[in-house]
Amino acid sequence: MADKHLKICYGLLLLSVCSVLLYLPWEYSLSRIRWPSLSGKVRHRAHKLFFDLGMEKGNSTSADVLAQKTKLPDYIQTNDQNGPIRGVVAETPMPVLIRSSFKKLPEWDFEDIYNQDAPPRQTTCANSLRNSEDESFKKNFLPNIRLYMHKDNVNMSEWNRLSHFNNPFGFMGFKHDDVMTSVKLIPKPKEPLLLPKPGGDGCVTCAVVGAAGILNGSKKGKEIDAHDYVFRMNGAITKGYEEDVGGRTSVYVHTAHSITSSPYMLRAYGYKNVPNDEGIKYVMIPEGMRDFNWLEGLLKGERIGEGPYKNRRPRTYYAGQYNETRFYVLHQDFLRYVRNRFIKSSGLLSPHWAIVRPTNGAFTLFLALHTCDTVNAYGFMTEDYSKYSNYYFEKIKKRIVFYANHDYLMEKNVWKSLHNTKILKLYQRTNSEQEPEKENKLIL
Repeated sequence: MADKHLKICYGLLLLSVCSVLLYLPWEYSLSRIRWPSLSGKVRHRAHKLFFDLGMEKGNSTSADVLAQKTKLPDYIQTNDQNGPIRGVVAETPMPVLIRSSFKKLPEWDFEDIYNQDAPPRQTTCANSLRNSEDESFKKNFLPNIRLYMHKDNVNMSEWNRLSHFNNPFGFMGFKHDDVMTSVKLIPKPKEPLLLPKPGGDGCVTCAVVGAAGILNGSKKGKEIDAHDYVFRMNGAITKGYEEDVGGRTSVYVHTAHSITSSPYMLRAYGYKNVPNDEGIKYVMIPEGMRDFNWLEGLLKGERIGEGPYKNRRPRTYYAGQYNETRFYVLHQDFLRYVRNRFIKSSGLLSPHWAIVRPTNGAFTLFLALHTCDTVNAYGFMTEDYSKYSNYYFEKIKKRIVFYANHDYLMEKNVWKSLHNTKILKLYQRTNSEQEPEKENKLIL
């Protein structure tokens, strides 16, 4: 009888030990896997952090968990190889972060980590900006930063990583299915964007043309058109202004807003349509949800189904030159990299941080710096900006207006710095350029 009781006691003890051993790894796995999968370390604590109220109960976590010092999870990582990123385990979308819950820009421990898998562009150009010896530029410049988004490089791991960043730098505030419907239509683009001209010296020379009033009366048109490639953005009016701004366009950068608003906002200045040179390449900045609505209609060749551009036909806005093989969508890593390393405005520390971003002109200029050997910038803000009108196509000088979503003065200083360090050449009308011969000299 005693032996029977002893066996029962041993059995109960063994069962208890097994239960503890089974329980501990499960709790351990929850603490190690589930919570870090939602977020990385945040460098400052939000005053509150809420998730989309439409999320299922239990599929969220507290501000304390989000603010803890958690390193980047293994499966939320960047890819140093060509091809799509592959997660380690099956995943689901993280809870939607709400921008209004943060008093200023939240900075995660993976804020300055980017995909660097763009196909390496071999250059034989001795004077390429990539050969710059400027220490600050070399430290910040990533020659192989991923430039374009397409259907093969945004999987669930990437979605969760990018969902920590507000638009246009990520998917914060967006629902997975709403965005990915469009993203899964974006074909893998042909890279590099530009190639050296046959018979040349191997250098890719580019002009980037902004709309600043400094170009009015500049007579820079022939000089601009003499480059291998010409970049323009937004309301790029050339007809009637060729003497000052040239007539060629090789790459046109836009958002859904800029391409739809230009026809009526700039009609009085002669705007007809976007540049439509034969073989032109169109590059889109995915600024917000309306841009993903636009992309879905554009890539399907249909009317837009929802959003502010509902029932519009996007392809009609490209003046007959839209071609899927010549259409590119900038990647959020590239856009965030431009902001973080070159144009990080103090406005990001203010309550209106979520609307603060570089201008379309800034994104275009940095795209050129990553695809060209020599870059010359025209129509960008200079020290004596107050002497000129807002835009080169304005016949009557108008006062320049600064809007809260862009840090114009910071961008001005960046262009000046890049000019002084010979990364690019900025067209300026200053006292140092008194002789027309020197002013008209093109550095290629």
